[in-house]
Amino acid sequence: MRGIIKNFIGVGEHSPGTEGPRVIAVTSGKGGVGKTNITVNLAIALSSVGKRVVIFDADLGLANAEVLLGLNPRYTLYDFLYRNKSLEEILSPGPGSIQIISGGSGMLELANLSTEGIKRLRDSIKNFESSVDVVLVDTGAGLNKNVLAFVGAAQEVIVVVTPEPTSLTDAYSMIKVLASYNVHREINIIVNRIEKKREADETFYKLQVTAQHFLPNVNIKYLGAVPDDSRVLTAVKEQQPFMLHQPDCPASRAVKAVVSQLLGEGTKNAGGFSAFFNRLSRLFS
Repeated sequence: MRGIIKNFIGVGEHSPGTEGPRVIAVTSGKGGVGKTNITVNLAIALSSVGKRVVIFDADLGLANAEVLLGLNPRYTLYDFLYRNKSLEEILSPGPGSIQIISGGSGMLELANLSTEGIKRLRDSIKNFESSVDVVLVDTGAGLNKNVLAFVGAAQEVIVVVTPEPTSLTDAYSMIKVLASYNVHREINIIVNRIEKKREADETFYKLQVTAQHFLPNVNIKYLGAVPDDSRVLTAVKEQQPFMLHQPDCPASRAVKAVVSQLLGEGTKNAGGFSAFFNRLSRLFS
């Protein structure tokens, strides 16, 4: 982990690019906050407004995104790196016209990713970037080296937090690490599983005030909140995104509002998906 953090110094804030999709890492300070569920449903919501979306499941070895989508990919990132499968073979079609690259199993440590493998993936992606608008990188939870590398390499970052004190503390720890090494100057926040709007406002306010006081070089931006909706659990049990299973439920409406906020920022670019893998390779090395 120390090596990954040290390499953050060489990455810095990402410069604007001219080609390729937006690459957005969705992460959290701790597990159990609904990060992957938010990622999956953001992908469906983005697709519903005409965006071509790929989920890159970077929670290596767990493959939670494919479970929530009801998929069983034939090939994964592991097969690309170690079994000579092509990018086309590891891209799996999902519901709502999205696509997913699964991390699969056997990739429990970033050390298992060779520099050569990352470069080959980057080179393969160059030919496919023009057909994608947004890549959502679903990271693992916490501050381990896998998570920090994928978040650091992404162009933008969304931190998912709940009103629970432990979630707030861990989310702030993530923001603090990113701020310390000048990786992202703007960090987006989604507050999940709220009971009332006031609860979301208070949660964000606590993060914002603390960051403004101790991390003046970082702008904490509020993307929105998703309510604690019983229909979300029903959709999870059915292995369907709640955006498709219950498109008019409060949680679905909230995700649509988040997407409107995200797209309202205008087009952003930092070189696309291949540049993401360039930065990942630098962090790994």
